[in-house]
Amino acid sequence: MFGIYLKRELGRRKKAALVIALGLALGIALVITVNSVSAGMTQAQDKVLKSLYGLGTDMTVTKARSAPTDNSSGRPNFEFDAKSNDSDETQSSDRVMTQGGQALKAALVAKVAKQDGVANAVGAITLNVTKVDGSFTQGKAQSTTGNSQSQGQGGPGGGSGGNSTAAPQVQGGGASFDVNSYSVAGVDVTDQTLGPLAGMEITSGKTFTAAQTNAKVAVLSKSYAKENKYKVGKTLKISGTKYTIIGIATASSSESTTDVYLPLKQAQTLGDSKNKVTTIYVKATDSKQIDTVKATIQKNISGTTVTTSADLADTVSGSLSTASNLATSVGKWLSIAVLAAAFLVAALLTSSAVSRRVREFGTLKALGWPSRRVTRQVVGESMVNGLLGGALGIGLGLAAAYAVTAISPKLTAQLGNTGGGGGMGGGPGGGGPGQQSTQNTMEIALSAPVSLTTIALAVGLAVTGGLIAGAMGGWRASRMRPADALRSVS
Repeated sequence: MFGIYLKRELGRRKKAALVIALGLALGIALVITVNSVSAGMTQAQDKVLKSLYGLGTDMTVTKARSAPTDNSSGRPNFEFDAKSNDSDETQSSDRVMTQGGQALKAALVAKVAKQDGVANAVGAITLNVTKVDGSFTQGKAQSTTGNSQSQGQGGPGGGSGGNSTAAPQVQGGGASFDVNSYSVAGVDVTDQTLGPLAGMEITSGKTFTAAQTNAKVAVLSKSYAKENKYKVGKTLKISGTKYTIIGIATASSSESTTDVYLPLKQAQTLGDSKNKVTTIYVKATDSKQIDTVKATIQKNISGTTVTTSADLADTVSGSLSTASNLATSVGKWLSIAVLAAAFLVAALLTSSAVSRRVREFGTLKALGWPSRRVTRQVVGESMVNGLLGGALGIGLGLAAAYAVTAISPKLTAQLGNTGGGGGMGGGPGGGGPGQQSTQNTMEIALSAPVSLTTIALAVGLAVTGGLIAGAMGGWRASRMRPADALRSVS
């Protein structure tokens, strides 16, 4: 009897049922959309952090760079000498500088690894190489620090975009030169599970072996290799030293922030930093105890800056941060407000529909239906409306999430300074002097993944909306008496 009556009543009131279902559907669709976009924002931020830290890294240990002395600007100097006054002479000069914070003793890596709560620690060094190629005539060129008018081109995924930190002044002659700046990371080849290379996937050639601790070999990022036409087997020359390219790597989850990877000892030699590292990558034994491990390291190893992924996330700005804040704050409260309004409208429409059925329910009570049976009938109708609204809402929400993923709007992420001196918590893409703003900007494509948890939430909201509307309508129906039906006849 319940099912037959329910089917008949819903069939008679299709328009009212559809209005109630659509109201609930809009609220549920908005909740699904906001949740999926928020999940996409979280994934985008994770990509940014992984590109800096590498997979599995919970925190980094660095040391703030000391201020330059009065006699040093902290920027590289270049010296060129045109030996002939009658003809052009092409010259080349490389300048290598450490990036990130001040260098740490390599022995601190083992000390960090012994701290309570630390599962593993790996050291790395990050360098910036500025290569200047130029020709000079009729005079002697002496270097000074300043801004260049060159048309240099920086390497992708972490190059400086051609921003020079030195410009020669020529006395009695002319000069023309190009500047190319790119980043280099020294990797501990005996343990590549942490650090700059951990988040990279070798797509051509091979990675380092444990025996290549001081070998003259290199792995290049795919974007840098493509831009400069490097292939596996070719050689790369840095400051007069030739390195054989053994592999091409692609970031598994985001853009690469490092152009060239070398064995740690080779990078230390290039940077004139023997037995030094700029960053120590740390993995905690328990991800829930990261703050405790951070405090332990800071207490036992003085003069260092410990940066967690949460600290680094706080420095993210740009459209990614703005959109994320909107999704988690404005979007959340907007969803709650719309959903509450949808529940209220459904309850009011259900109550109004019950009020128009006075004769019907009054007659049923006169025929012997108890109030609880009438209430159950109204709640059943409301539950069907709620489930219909849930199905429509899930459909609309999935369509909106698919549209966001298909369009894939581009968001930018800019990393600020976390105190480690490198602008990115000492990560492999940290900007050097005069180029930090370029290297600290990443572009991320936004997606909107929908999880089973979100679908379950939508179903729960649909049931809740049906129960609220049914409770309001059932309460109204339970208060009707048989006499009300007689008064409604007149």
